[in-house]
Amino acid sequence: MAHHSHDEVPLDALGRPLASHTHTHDGSTHTHVYAPVPDGPASRLHLRGTLLPAGEVTDLWVVDGRVTFERVPDALTVATDCWIAPGLVDAHCHIGMGAHGAVDAETAEAQALADRDAGTLLIRDAGSPADTRWVDDRDDLPRLIRAGRHIARPRRYIRNYAEEVEPDDLVEEVRTQARRGDGWVKIVGDWIDRDAGDLRPLWPAEVVTEAIAAAHAEGARVTAHCFDEQSVTELVDAGIDGIEHGTGLDDATIEAMAERGVALTPTLINIETFPDIAAAGESKFPGYAAHMRALHARRFETIGKAVEAGVPIYAGTDAGGVLPHGIIAAEIELLAKVGGAEFALGAASWRAREWLGEDGLTEGASADLVVFGADPRTEISVVRHPTLIILRGRVVKQS
Repeated sequence: MAHHSHDEVPLDALGRPLASHTHTHDGSTHTHVYAPVPDGPASRLHLRGTLLPAGEVTDLWVVDGRVTFERVPDALTVATDCWIAPGLVDAHCHIGMGAHGAVDAETAEAQALADRDAGTLLIRDAGSPADTRWVDDRDDLPRLIRAGRHIARPRRYIRNYAEEVEPDDLVEEVRTQARRGDGWVKIVGDWIDRDAGDLRPLWPAEVVTEAIAAAHAEGARVTAHCFDEQSVTELVDAGIDGIEHGTGLDDATIEAMAERGVALTPTLINIETFPDIAAAGESKFPGYAAHMRALHARRFETIGKAVEAGVPIYAGTDAGGVLPHGIIAAEIELLAKVGGAEFALGAASWRAREWLGEDGLTEGASADLVVFGADPRTEISVVRHPTLIILRGRVVKQS
């Protein structure tokens, strides 16, 4: 095998040392970054690569934390011959929450940094018992869009996670959480009913219909945790804006979601835990265990039907309870099994950003982007190893 040296820094067309260089050898494509990006104020940066989703080779500059496509002569070149995507999105994540409820600020910071260092630069926090407003003051942490605190019924959800109310108080609690969140409210649509020994909806259909209307009056959208068949059908009929997990979707409900633009965040990596959940409940609730296994067994068929029907689908990990943070790449890979690589990338980047009201890589937009050394549309596993992550115009990770 020929010796491969990294000692000689290549030059650009004007004879200047490149800050980075992407190439292929030994069957591996990767980027070398030669110039360390200085600390302090955001640098004036230059990247040249294939811009996604357009797929065209483009020069992109970063000035004052924002994207421009107008040449900046004194910019530092940090990546060439690469693939550039808008910052990744985790549309179902829980900053400030652990297995037993709220966590302290130090732990929440570590969660946010783990997500950021995986390329997740925008998070829809799908319910948290902790006050994480302080994250907004940190330029080095991902942007956070909150859904307030989960809303559930007493003894019908995980302890210490939710604001627990009876159905008569649901409408008022939805109004409260709508005012606390950033345009989203999260309700728990179903959970195990110990008397029935299986999943059952938490709310009467007429009550949840009124609650969703109340959220809309407050200017908020509503999403719901749904494993079961009945809850997801009733909630879609009630006018909900989003469904989390969606393992119980049937053909008619999928069609209704596609027609109305109701979003689905399947959290496939969370659904992978269903066999373990079933095993844990087997002795006390065998019907529930069998149901969870059945939902798991048809997960790819169910979500695949939603993809084919045109339901808007987004990537979410459900990190923050049992699952660790920083696992968006695993969710993208699972989504790619259902809809293909480009579909999965869009669900975790440009389409998700548009859905949440955040810019992609357009003129004047915040420079929130991830850089890959190979084309993730053909080699999806490269999403596990971004070569460069830029948040608000500042390089926060390079490799």
